[in-house]
Amino acid sequence: MSAAQSQTPLVSKLEALQCHFTWDLDPSRSKLLHQRDKLVDIGTEEGNSWLGHIYNLRGFIQYKLGLIEDAQSFFNKAAEAFRQMRKADDGPWLAVNYGNLAWLHHHLGDQAESEAYLSKVEALMKKYPSPSQDELHAEIYAEKAWTLMKFSADRELVSDYFQKAFRMQPDMVEWNTSDIIAGFFRHCDTGMEADILEKMRVAKEQNPENLLLAVYYLERRAKKGERVEDEARELAEKVLRNPVSSYNGMKAMLRVYRYYVSIDEAVDLAEKALEQHPDVRYLKRCAAITLKWKIFHSSPPKQSTLDRAISLLKEVISLYPHCSLKKEVDLANIYAKSNHTKAIAEQMYQQLLKSDLVPADKQLLYNHYAKYLKYEQQDQNKSLKYHMKAAAIPHQSYFRGNSIEVLRKVKNTRWNPMWREIQEFLENLQEPSWFLYKTGPKSEKK
Repeated sequence: MSAAQSQTPLVSKLEALQCHFTWDLDPSRSKLLHQRDKLVDIGTEEGNSWLGHIYNLRGFIQYKLGLIEDAQSFFNKAAEAFRQMRKADDGPWLAVNYGNLAWLHHHLGDQAESEAYLSKVEALMKKYPSPSQDELHAEIYAEKAWTLMKFSADRELVSDYFQKAFRMQPDMVEWNTSDIIAGFFRHCDTGMEADILEKMRVAKEQNPENLLLAVYYLERRAKKGERVEDEARELAEKVLRNPVSSYNGMKAMLRVYRYYVSIDEAVDLAEKALEQHPDVRYLKRCAAITLKWKIFHSSPPKQSTLDRAISLLKEVISLYPHCSLKKEVDLANIYAKSNHTKAIAEQMYQQLLKSDLVPADKQLLYNHYAKYLKYEQQDQNKSLKYHMKAAAIPHQSYFRGNSIEVLRKVKNTRWNPMWREIQEFLENLQEPSWFLYKTGPKSEKK
């Protein structure tokens, strides 16, 4: 019997596991690097209920990037984090982790160790069986939902997994909270506003320590017309006192300030947070965002504001070397706001346009360059050409939807000589079921 044939039973068992290696996670390298940065920004503060899940996903990402030793280290950290959080040496929360280790050792060629972890998974499932053969254990549903949330466009499936987990273990309020947070933007245009607000209110009562949920709930109420300025300032102080994390609500709080308090106060809040934690790259990113808002809402912006934004964005770009495209575009657009640096803006765009980018990043770049051409270069026809290039990329995103919306307005109003060309282009677009996104606070893309 060949080695491949003798391993078939082992491979069959591995493929039946519920873990990152079997969840059809096959993102591009750029997506892996982007997710790795996002996981780093969540932080590893003790007490984070998702710490085990974070380490598990970081381990899988490191494996996909070819960093095997790092992968094993993160999987081991995940197991220890679960034990500390659950205050127990074993439990169903370790099933995904053991599955990952079984796969990792299989890929390393250590079949005996792979078999050992398979046996650990089987022992756990016997000791902590799922409610029925057709269902997974609640802990597995929750981790699968949290992981797919980072990669999958199927938000309904993510929500289904979170809700199944929460129904099985209603004491795990963080699972319900995560479902609501994951669906915050998804439900913006539904006719279920009152129902969503009530679910958020109940979840906030169940999980009062989750400041991100509190900020989202405040934002939802503000969108309905409530005056929230004083409550926003009070909540912002709580966010400032919390450990720094992309999960602590700071970025969402700044968005609330932008639309419902003032942009100047948003800038001040971000700078205050950065003063308290001057070495935290995530807060530098947040501060750069607020300065961008101020620059594009000032006519003309002060040179001191431009200088501060340029300095901060350069630093942010260096701190996020693998996912800095949007910040490079922001920097180019800010250079375009000063007569002294307009040439640098065009030079940056030309360099970016020559870059080897994945389709989604090309789409983002073309959409932004189209706007730059219209508003900074007053080249309307060339701008429309780049909106067409963005729309032609068959990747559904805010940027594609925005470009299509611009083109449809030109076609419908017929004010531009290109309208017939645009009409023909839209009629022949690949994937006609377009995702058209409205502008405003609910769909702000950073």
